[in-house]
Amino acid sequence: MSLDDVTPDSLLQRGLTVLRDLLGPDWQVTVQAPRQEARGDHPFDTLVEVKADGDSVLTQLMIDLRSSVSARLVEEQLLPKWSLLQQVNDYTNLVVFAPWISPRVQTLLREHRIGYIDLTRNASLHVSRPAITIYTQGANRSPWPRSTGRGKATLAGVKAGRLVRLLADVTPPYRATELADAAGLSLPYVSRLLDALADQLLIRRDGRVIASVDWAHLLRARAEHYRLLRHNSYVSMVAPNGVEAVLEAVRALSEEAKQGIVLTGTYAARTVAPLAVGGQLMFYLPAGSSRLPDEVGDQLGLLRVDKGGDVLLLRAHDPVVFERTADHNGIRRVALSQLALDCLSGPGRMPAEGEAVLGHMEESTSLWRLDRLPS
Repeated sequence: MSLDDVTPDSLLQRGLTVLRDLLGPDWQVTVQAPRQEARGDHPFDTLVEVKADGDSVLTQLMIDLRSSVSARLVEEQLLPKWSLLQQVNDYTNLVVFAPWISPRVQTLLREHRIGYIDLTRNASLHVSRPAITIYTQGANRSPWPRSTGRGKATLAGVKAGRLVRLLADVTPPYRATELADAAGLSLPYVSRLLDALADQLLIRRDGRVIASVDWAHLLRARAEHYRLLRHNSYVSMVAPNGVEAVLEAVRALSEEAKQGIVLTGTYAARTVAPLAVGGQLMFYLPAGSSRLPDEVGDQLGLLRVDKGGDVLLLRAHDPVVFERTADHNGIRRVALSQLALDCLSGPGRMPAEGEAVLGHMEESTSLWRLDRLPS
């Protein structure tokens, strides 16, 4: 099924089916005021009554049907509507039905106690009378990858990664033209992506000037479109003498050689936000010769294996991973913004390590964010 097949009527019926399934057979869900014809591109609301079998207490849900939901829509349309609804009727709750709702928007809706249901079974509903609490997680990525519409930019791809790194690493103010020059990207592309980020409230603008960046949520949003071990091909290695011996071998390299061997992943996260021991040692290498990982492996005393290695040598998907690296005890480490992205998009417990890195970044913003764009 394509997104074009999701009409307001089908969205309503499928959303109600999800709601009934989540409530169970002991609850009645009844449409009190059917959906009316659309006014502009947004249908009139549908009023739904919910009550338990044999109980006289009921609640009303005002169903708001949306083909898509952005953070800006929440702030500019849904919050005023919800505020007005609370003033008029304490026992009516606002619930948004949409084909898919992003994790970022789900968080905003929950923060403001607005219910939501999407067709992948992302759902949240909190009603005090009668007592109803629902929270389920469905797809964290849209089943309709082109649902943003033709011509709209997304956070997928190498170009988006470059711009995200700049926005995270450099404190505003700056303009789209300056970002395009610094990232080596076309101005039309940068403008489209900035429009999309503004729609998600990941950046805020004062006229044409980017005034603030919600860099933590921006990195999380980028990580939804990025997979560390999918977008960076890698060679699996074993360290016969242990990981510490590998780290010592890296420290012993010349300064020139160190520039092309950059630590990321669990061991890099441990330098700023230690959570646990173990994990795989990961290094970025330039994406040049296919023989490079084996050559580096020989330098570091590693043996190549098909799987199960304790060291991964990653061929960098883009040179941006080598930008703004830092020295830590004689080893080059990716910038904190890249480290957070890599961990958030990595396997196993790495996303939790990514959140710990973000926490460290929040506490030390002045130490890692730049005051001006690199020339």
